[in-house]
Amino acid sequence: MRDLPRQLSVEELAELFEGRTRFVELLAEREDPLEAAPAVIEELTEEEKFDAVNAHPAIGGRDLSPRSAEEQGAEADPVVQTELAYLNQVYEEKFGFRFVVFVDRRPKAEILEVLRERLEWTPDEELDVALKELVAIARDRWIRG
Repeated sequence: MRDLPRQLSVEELAELFEGRTRFVELLAEREDPLEAAPAVIEELTEEEKFDAVNAHPAIGGRDLSPRSAEEQGAEADPVVQTELAYLNQVYEEKFGFRFVVFVDRRPKAEILEVLRERLEWTPDEELDVALKELVAIARDRWIRG
C-alpha cells in the first residue's frame, strides 16, 4: 500500500487514468494531483470531461488494459455479459460518454444494478459521478501499486 504522492508524471497519471488526456496533463502540473483532481475537473470543458471519461475502458469490454482486466475480474456469465454490453450501449447513447464505475472487485451482476440505476440520472448528475468514480479508480490503483 502506498501513500498518495506529492507529484506524478504525465506517464504515471496516464496509466492510472487509462490514457493521456487534458485532465491528466493538468494533474501532472499539480502537487498532490489525486487530491487536486476535484478542483482540476472544475477547470475542464465539457469536451475535456468527456475525453477523460471515454479514455477509460467499458465495463465488460474486450479491449481492457491488464489493470482493468484484473479489477473487473474474469466473470463470464453470458447472460450478464450480454446485458452489460447492451446497457453500456444504451448508456453511451443517452449520455454521450462511457459508463465508469469503481468496480472495487464487485461481481459484474452487481455492477449491472448500478448501471441500471444510473441510467435514470440526468446527464449532469451522471457526468459528475463518472468523473468522481474515475478519480476513485485512480486513487485505488495508486494505493494498491
